[in-house]
Amino acid sequence: MGDSPTMRRDALCRDCPGRIDDGPRCPACGSPRIIAHPELFDLEIAHLDCDAFYASIEKRDDQSIRDRPVIVGGGRRGVVSTACYVARVRGVRSAMPMFKARRLCPDAVVVQPRMQVYSRVSRQIRDMMEELTPLVEPLSLDEAFLDLSGTARLHGEPPALLLARLSNRIEHELGLSASVGLSHNKFLAKVASDLDKPRGFSVIGEAETEEFLSDRPVSLIWGVGKTLQRSLEGSGIRTFSDLRRLDRAELARRYGAMGERLWHLGRGRDARRVSRDERARSLSSETTFARDTGDLATLDGYLWRLSERVADRVKKNRLAGRVVVLKVKRSDHRILTRQARLSEPTRTADRIYRTARALLERVVERGPFRLIGVGLRELGAKEDADEFGSLLDDDAVKRARAEEATDIIRERFGKQAIMKGRALR
Repeated sequence: MGDSPTMRRDALCRDCPGRIDDGPRCPACGSPRIIAHPELFDLEIAHLDCDAFYASIEKRDDQSIRDRPVIVGGGRRGVVSTACYVARVRGVRSAMPMFKARRLCPDAVVVQPRMQVYSRVSRQIRDMMEELTPLVEPLSLDEAFLDLSGTARLHGEPPALLLARLSNRIEHELGLSASVGLSHNKFLAKVASDLDKPRGFSVIGEAETEEFLSDRPVSLIWGVGKTLQRSLEGSGIRTFSDLRRLDRAELARRYGAMGERLWHLGRGRDARRVSRDERARSLSSETTFARDTGDLATLDGYLWRLSERVADRVKKNRLAGRVVVLKVKRSDHRILTRQARLSEPTRTADRIYRTARALLERVVERGPFRLIGVGLRELGAKEDADEFGSLLDDDAVKRARAEEATDIIRERFGKQAIMKGRALR
């Protein structure tokens, strides 16, 4: 990208894979899947993103739907978790309401998510990554950053070649494809991995960074959502070159901490390190109702079950959170969120539920609702969680201890061994 025709470029074949001289085809296997770039063997920060991960697993496991459009998601009133590329060509996108997705692609096969299967495959891919480098930072089940600094000495090959072999291994051993972005920082590696999906391998070198970004939309920057994008466009800022016309002080004055971030990323600068210990900042669970409801007893039952799911996940990950979040979607699709900060971190379903229930009582009259969700933010280590209880609730610690005992029984005899009455609503 951006190099002159006479500039020498390192090259590799993605199908062998191996080092080759730059050319239209691999001299060893004849493949046209050649990657050539002046900095190809010098760059060390990568982003790997599995292509249509959930849908690809479903097609792999059920050959009868291999050539059909596949949508993974909930019922008619739910949303799309992901869609295969055949369905995406028809306009189906993640987070799209299912009724709209079905309208765009009426012949699609709709599959309920199998999260345990997806998690197991994700762990297999993670193990493959960690054979190359200990510095793997997962972003979700299907994508991660890798820092391959120093791995050339360990493996005797440059990072680009190791990544080509990794993507081939995922394809041959697991029957899935992945796209790779390689660059000199995390921001650009993530941008690169989206350039040539599926089965892509794209490189953004340090020398070409500003030129590469110049005409691209500022919406590429993580955190620039629709609201901020409209604000930037109102100031005449649509592309990275527009963004670079504003000096650092002006951006900070207009947008605060985000302005500082815009100034750095506008120049392709990102000092964040790939961190193996990067933890999720939040966990949540939500459900879409078969029919809109404003009935408090019905909402209460869902609220308890969602709180249990969130608590189970934070316990499994040995975490605790300080902020409880309630999310509801009204019949007109307007989303309302409320949150409450706790005096100490919690990991119990009881505390999450009671806090979320108080938040629900503040908005229930604005129903009926089509969706409800519960989340826990500001996650950290579980130490000191639920140690002292609420000052207004003397029994909070006792309930936390009772929940611990319940968890032990359920782990031994199954989740149905003990159930609260409100879970049956």
